[in-house]
Amino acid sequence: MKHISILVPKGAILGSLEGSRQLLTQVNQFVMARGESPLFTVQLVGSSKEIPLSGGSFTVHADVLLDDVKKTDLIIIPAVDGELKSAIENNSDLLPWITKQHQRGAEVASLCLGAFILASTGLLKGKKCATHWMAANEFRQLFPDVDLVTEKIITDEHGIYSSGGAFSYLNLILYLIEKYAGRDIAILSAKVFAIEIERDSQSSFTIFQGQKEHEDEPIKKAQEFIETNFQEKITIDQLSDILALSRRSLERRFKKATANTVTEYIQRVKIEVAKKSFETNRKTVNEIMYDVGYSDNKAFRTTFKKITGLSPIDYRNKYNKETMVLEA
Repeated sequence: MKHISILVPKGAILGSLEGSRQLLTQVNQFVMARGESPLFTVQLVGSSKEIPLSGGSFTVHADVLLDDVKKTDLIIIPAVDGELKSAIENNSDLLPWITKQHQRGAEVASLCLGAFILASTGLLKGKKCATHWMAANEFRQLFPDVDLVTEKIITDEHGIYSSGGAFSYLNLILYLIEKYAGRDIAILSAKVFAIEIERDSQSSFTIFQGQKEHEDEPIKKAQEFIETNFQEKITIDQLSDILALSRRSLERRFKKATANTVTEYIQRVKIEVAKKSFETNRKTVNEIMYDVGYSDNKAFRTTFKKITGLSPIDYRNKYNKETMVLEA
């Protein structure tokens, strides 16, 4: 029987904690209903017996304390709320325990913003990780040695797992259920809990926020110029001239400050404007393409799908239900 420890960090988001517990304990009910032995022992593990959540609105009673768990097979780190640096500091007592259990063979999974606690252990160094797209800039600043993949809902790298934003944690739990209990139980769980099982990308949910949490003022000016003149064909040489920086220096500093190349940033700004147009009006794909400064239909569609995971038509159909598709 696999032992699963669901951590209860201070400030944990109750939904991801209880949702994970429900799904995993339900697996036992499914297998017992067909005459088989339970697969999981699921315990809530905390640094104290009672942990207040949501400013004291809820209290979670841990089944066991950290020191009572000598060995576990899987650690699940739920999402946390509030200021993230404070969340890490408030849960510093969890970090050595997670590391020690991992050294003993435990796998570790972070849910959404739980990635900040997992990354604080150092176990993600050089590995891929997902988290909520809204926290991507802060994550990169705090953990530059982690390969953050903002488009992914799930990462799986050598027994360390992570999930993307908010309720996508359910997809990671289903992924783990499939791994440990089989595809049929995962599908049954998805149907019972009404979860879309095959989702693997959060790109279409992402709102590009223009990473400006840095101190490089010339680069901020470049970002502002791009965002103000997105309709134009902006070149790197043009930005170099405006800022009186060499092309090489601009590209190096831009990448360091924003985690995007200049070209990637220009594309993301244009596509973000296009997304908002698809969500709110009846313009054709070509009209929106021209509005954001593209003249090559294929280039626009390719870039749009690369960034959002959807074609322009599919994106509009998904997020603007009142708009009739005017072209194939």
